[in-house]
Amino acid sequence: MTSLLLRNVRIVPVRSPAPATAVDLRIDDGRVRDVAAGLTPEPGERVVDADGRWAIPGLWDQHVHLTQWAQTRIRLDLSGTDDPSEVTARVARHLARDTGSGWVFGFGFRWADWSRRPTVTELDAVSGSRPVVLTSGDAHTGWLNSAALAALGVPHTDDPLTEVPWFELLPRVLELDTAQHGHEPIAQAVSEAAARGVVGVTDFEFADPIANWRERVAHGITAVTVRSAVYPDHLDAVVSAGMRTGDPITDDGVVVLGPLKIISDGSLNTRTAHCRTPYAGTSDRGAQNHDRAELIELLATARRGGLSAAVHAIGDAAAHEALAAFAASGAPGSIEHAQLMTDREIADMASLGVTAGVQPSHLLDDRDTAVRLWPDRHQDCFRLRSLLDAGVPLVLGSDAPVAPLDPWVSMAAAVHRSADERPPWNPAEAITVAEALAASIDGQDTIAPGSRADVALLDRDPLAPAPDTATAATRLRTLRVEATLRAGTFTHAVPGLL
Repeated sequence: MTSLLLRNVRIVPVRSPAPATAVDLRIDDGRVRDVAAGLTPEPGERVVDADGRWAIPGLWDQHVHLTQWAQTRIRLDLSGTDDPSEVTARVARHLARDTGSGWVFGFGFRWADWSRRPTVTELDAVSGSRPVVLTSGDAHTGWLNSAALAALGVPHTDDPLTEVPWFELLPRVLELDTAQHGHEPIAQAVSEAAARGVVGVTDFEFADPIANWRERVAHGITAVTVRSAVYPDHLDAVVSAGMRTGDPITDDGVVVLGPLKIISDGSLNTRTAHCRTPYAGTSDRGAQNHDRAELIELLATARRGGLSAAVHAIGDAAAHEALAAFAASGAPGSIEHAQLMTDREIADMASLGVTAGVQPSHLLDDRDTAVRLWPDRHQDCFRLRSLLDAGVPLVLGSDAPVAPLDPWVSMAAAVHRSADERPPWNPAEAITVAEALAASIDGQDTIAPGSRADVALLDRDPLAPAPDTATAATRLRTLRVEATLRAGTFTHAVPGLL
């Protein structure tokens, strides 16, 4: 591999100090070899002038569903609908334009604030024999018409499918969408991620963790490193094969095996997140998909097989059960979402060394719903400051397609905790720009000799002082990524740089 000399780079001090003036970076064999001013080009070395751009370690989105994210971006948009009739009206308008016979996929409705539940009957009335599958904005609900239910062999129901019945169906739904559109949506999604400075993702898609990504890499989709998670239905096969978290899935190491993913409870917007006390005005405390004994067994199996674990837990009761299972099994891993956390759960996470994998963009989407459904506890939502202060390792992600695959949007939400004219929600739980950036670079430090050759070049310093959190958040959202390198190879560059 030809080495690369990046001239005139200003390094952002992520954790450790950085040189005070511009320096050159020599990148060789996937690592930063030299950092100094005035480096002399070696024979055959490629030289690129960064012209004073700011360099940070490449960004990671530690929680995505990449197939759904790619497909969602070309599906019928159902966001912002206030009633089932608004959704069916959009479906009717779409079908009036698209008179084919193929499957119709939509995404984005959120029914937590609707006055009534949607029905299959009303979707049938506008769709007829054309199979239609609509996914909720939190991805925990599938609203299918009768034609789609029949084609997928699902017993007829007049209700949408939620949680386990829906998740069991998702792999087949994703395969149908892939059959219609091929690999191009994934390639485009990965390219756009690279343009935001992303060099890696943890992919929690409902799919075979090995076969899908081997096929994609064979099609040249290599712009990001992928940790491909395992769900319980693939766990025995992976353990039997002797594969451990971090083992390569593809020969080039672009894709490695990720953690075991367990969805222990539901979500706020479907009112299935498992809580200690009921949702406002109801006796419902949500749903626990796996009891403690099941969680312990899964985590123990993962530990014996050399896998870390990522346990989805949004409600406080779900977090409590997940942490009890981590303690009993001794498995390493994370609580994914960690949305509703009491002091007790935060202390337990710190003592166990369990990571908090949080998606700050969700606090923007869930703010009003949480205040309405959890009026007595919404102050315990997205407690980023408390987690860090307790010593809990924190990593950020998007949960795309639930939120955009854009680490800058996630960081802005963590810093300001508002995306409109309202003051921040629970502002005491905000974190600094430096802390948000540190939680978005996969544990890397300031670029130095020996660092991974995963680098993003920026048009400005993301850590420049700002007068308030609103200004800081706006700067993050509008920051421009001028180039991205993964393992020393450019995966994105603005015109004229190379």
